[in-house]
Amino acid sequence: MRSSRSFSDTATVEHDERTGNGVADVVGDWQHARPFVRGVSWWDGERCVRADPADAQRLPLELWARAAIPVGIRLEFTAPGPFEVRYRAGALGTVDALRDGCRAWEALRPDGERVALLPETPREEVRVLRVDWPGGPGVLHTPEAYAPVLLAVRGAEPAPPRPRWLVYGDSITEGWSATAPSRGWAALAGRELGWDTVNLGYTGSAHGEPATAQQLATLPGAALTVAFGCNCWTGVPCSAALMAQMTSAFLQLVRTGHPRTPLLVVSPLQRPEAEHTPNALGATLADLRSAQEGAVRARIAEGDDSLALLPGAGLVTAEQLVDGVHPDDTGHALVAAAVVRALREEFGVGRDDGARRREPERDGLGA
Repeated sequence: MRSSRSFSDTATVEHDERTGNGVADVVGDWQHARPFVRGVSWWDGERCVRADPADAQRLPLELWARAAIPVGIRLEFTAPGPFEVRYRAGALGTVDALRDGCRAWEALRPDGERVALLPETPREEVRVLRVDWPGGPGVLHTPEAYAPVLLAVRGAEPAPPRPRWLVYGDSITEGWSATAPSRGWAALAGRELGWDTVNLGYTGSAHGEPATAQQLATLPGAALTVAFGCNCWTGVPCSAALMAQMTSAFLQLVRTGHPRTPLLVVSPLQRPEAEHTPNALGATLADLRSAQEGAVRARIAEGDDSLALLPGAGLVTAEQLVDGVHPDDTGHALVAAAVVRALREEFGVGRDDGARRREPERDGLGA
């Protein structure tokens, strides 16, 4: 890996006197931002949101609140040198106390090497971010906690599109306790695989909601990963039998839109306080994990040969959980490595056609 060099001292943010925010305002050598934007599931006007706004009334309120935060939204580009981004940040006024790293812009090379980090101050005005980019392809992660609206780009070109990977889960999938959005397990795994990660992790939610499964079924994607269950121990408690039924129903609904798309289920990571402590319905997290894994194995046995299971209990240690629930950077990296390994082993990602156990190319999944 190249030696790291920081350009954060020369990245700047300036106020832009123009107040327009539509396509008509993109003039001169500015380009509209949309061709650069990755990680998008739905648009709500000019904003990227992570659930279908036309179907919001069927979602739990806490899930829709999380879906309004543009987790995983980033710009992918190639630029010969410095470039600029016009944007407006701070409309939601939402800052996650445990996600300080989501308050800054982060520019990376495709291999994850950080080039620039610029803290954001939320203001309701159009502003310009200048990044003294050293040249070549790169990724610019947004300050997710301030929900920036991306308007235009100057001095760069959009990167080519890549296969989309839809990832559903809870706060761990959303990236909590990682020190930056680029260091959550879904972002790490997507970068390693060369995929466009669409992060559909919802803090405090992800109980296998049928409405979410139906929304997932409508989204284009070359591969899917589902990682929920931890929040089914408390919050909205489940019994083991209900967990098995919810998992089976969730997968069945997703399959209405993705009948043969490669789909990996990651069962809950360990949570020491919950492993052997019954919830309000008498189920420990170990019980819920076993029930979910059993439901996945049953569907595989029934003939779903594009479905795979990654047991989550042993992916991280208790010492790698910063609060007993969420992994630290090392834990996120371990989860990412396990997910990448499982996807490659089960679906042949990165292998020659002759070495593949499955046939992911039928859904547009490139090796």
